[in-house]
Amino acid sequence: MKNKTLVLGASENPGRYSNMAILKLLSKGQEVMAIGKIPGKVNGVEIQTAQVPSDDIETVTLYLNPLHQKPYYDYILSLKPRRIIFNPGAENEELERLAAIQGIDVLEACTLVMLSTGQY
Repeated sequence: MKNKTLVLGASENPGRYSNMAILKLLSKGQEVMAIGKIPGKVNGVEIQTAQVPSDDIETVTLYLNPLHQKPYYDYILSLKPRRIIFNPGAENEELERLAAIQGIDVLEACTLVMLSTGQY
């Protein structure tokens, strides 16, 4: 059963929204996988720097601007998530279209707001 969230663009910096999202996801009982450009750890979650294969990703939440997403297109789509959340600043029509073609739900939304309002 898919139930894990991938935070793409993860950071150890507590001022970054990706960091806040990891903490909020964990506080809501979500399992989290994190990928960023710099290795590290957020509340026990390892930030990987490689595109780690997984078959149980339900949601990919993006904290990368569209230019930095391009090298991840094939990886994201290969995970076959149920949905991709494009957080503010991560909106990307090209990736949204590619995901929709594969039947992946796309949302232009804020993961933190969704978690806070029970819409996650």
